[in-house]
Amino acid sequence: MAKRSAPEVNAGSMADIAFLLLIFFLVTTDIATDSGLSRKLPPWEPPTDVPVIIKEKNIFALTLNSKNEILLTSGGDSEIVPLNELKDQAVKFLDNGGGKDKDVCKRCKGEKNPESSDNFQKAVISLANDRLTDYKTYIAVQNEILAAYNVIRNREFKKDYPSSEMNFVQATEMYQDPSTELKVRESLKEKLETIKEIVPQKFSEAETKRN
Repeated sequence: MAKRSAPEVNAGSMADIAFLLLIFFLVTTDIATDSGLSRKLPPWEPPTDVPVIIKEKNIFALTLNSKNEILLTSGGDSEIVPLNELKDQAVKFLDNGGGKDKDVCKRCKGEKNPESSDNFQKAVISLANDRLTDYKTYIAVQNEILAAYNVIRNREFKKDYPSSEMNFVQATEMYQDPSTELKVRESLKEKLETIKEIVPQKFSEAETKRN
């Protein structure tokens, strides 16, 4: 009986099929990325021998402990602040306007408490956290602080540029939108930089520690 030969499998197109599958998965697959805070590093400045002296009343000191509690120290007093009250407390501090003479704040709308911050330029928010602080709480606190700055920047932007019919946050979003015309972007950049100079974001983070 004659021996039958096994039929050959044509593998010539396997490489093309594998290549097409690779392209398909590259196009359709979502790659998960970690989200973070949008933050620009401050410009580098050469070191100086003159120490920077900051009055205690101009520091809004926040400490996150291992229990995710927010301890606020301001004007010599300390208290635990709920997260949902943090933004209002920060706005109150930044907008206080307790400065006198050369430190007077003409734009501040606060209580002008002499025991609290002098003006926008001198007010500093400091944050320190414990190594056991939850990352979720850490991010939430940062968001509340940034929101506090935006409350005041929104107000000042609308005050100085009423014809824009937008606030600081909206102007920032339009400026960052690639579809915005170049001429509009240049105009927005100038306005945004002016407001940032009026209300600088002086937010510092202390070294993480374990209590």
